[in-house]
Amino acid sequence: MTFPVVGMVGGGQLARMTHEAGIPLGIKFKLLSDTPQDSAAQVVSDVVIGDYRDLDTLRDFARGCDVITFDHEHVPTEHLRALEADGIPVRPGPDALVHAQDKGVMRAKLDEIGVPCPRHRIVSDADDVGAFAAEGLAEGDEGDGFPVILKTVRGGYDGKGVWFIRSADDAALAEPFRAGVPVLAEEKVDFVRELAANVVRSPHGQAVAYPVVESRQVDGVCDTVIAPAPGIADGLALQAGELALRIAKELGVVGHLAVELFETRDGRILVNELAMRPHNSGHWTQDGAITSQFANHVRAVLDLPLGDPRPRAKWTVMANVLGGDYPDMYSAYLHCMARDPQLKIHMYGKDVKHGRKVGHVNTYGDDLDDVLERAHHAAGYLRGTITE
Repeated sequence: MTFPVVGMVGGGQLARMTHEAGIPLGIKFKLLSDTPQDSAAQVVSDVVIGDYRDLDTLRDFARGCDVITFDHEHVPTEHLRALEADGIPVRPGPDALVHAQDKGVMRAKLDEIGVPCPRHRIVSDADDVGAFAAEGLAEGDEGDGFPVILKTVRGGYDGKGVWFIRSADDAALAEPFRAGVPVLAEEKVDFVRELAANVVRSPHGQAVAYPVVESRQVDGVCDTVIAPAPGIADGLALQAGELALRIAKELGVVGHLAVELFETRDGRILVNELAMRPHNSGHWTQDGAITSQFANHVRAVLDLPLGDPRPRAKWTVMANVLGGDYPDMYSAYLHCMARDPQLKIHMYGKDVKHGRKVGHVNTYGDDLDDVLERAHHAAGYLRGTITE
């Protein structure tokens, strides 16, 4: 029996954990990685070191692969079209992936299909930002319409490529205008919290939806994910899940789609970002769902029947482990594992650098306060910010 070969472009932790999910199925992985030290390159046996931005490198890598997928959205769209023209299945395909690559394209498409989004438009300079800010003022409002959010249309993640603009003077100094890159302006949304709806869709149209989660950010980086989102109204959770499934269908997504959402103070949801790959807001599924986001992504890109996304426990909490001033995380295992035998630790094989995501922990149970405390204690102890 011949098992398929999945070609994974990108050697980060998402590729590492997707490979792990394919092992029980006997799925073979081939990895295109930047360096031999990348997270996935340490564990995948068939590794090609090369530049994903080079078409010849991509074509050479694709030989012998049954399907190509990704752990990031940065491969040039035209290169993916060339692979498809060569007869290589690319999942998600370039027509879908461009909506996760380019925020301007994403916003235009979501507007076209009637998806609720923050007020937005592409801006050309600081004066244009001022005009955009003023457009949000209702008749009789005082002020200038600031603050607003500026985003580079391509390349941003984890708070990078995003600027909080408080005034016209801030806009005049904004980095993206000095760099000459396209810039998307968005209103500053008055939101209660951030949510995420994770869904997976296969080529023949089967789709599954995970419970809607709450995502808590610290300094623009995901810190904690709670599944399901505490206190969310049944109608709003249903609306968020159906919205994510509709986006996946309308955009032709194959594989995992994460839809990051704002829950506004007046009870609406607005789409913030899209990611067409396994996502930090879905890491809880490794230990908290019947079928993880990684396993379902593998199934989807191979057009296998999708697995059950239902949760295993009443509550699951994921807490990211960030690098700090304590590089010897392994020595912390003794305390963490003894204190909480149910704790699940997932490390990425990365060198510890301040603020860098180097792993995550998952906890689960029936008492949310207890589950949160266990996750935060373990993540803090591994980082060195908690010492007892």
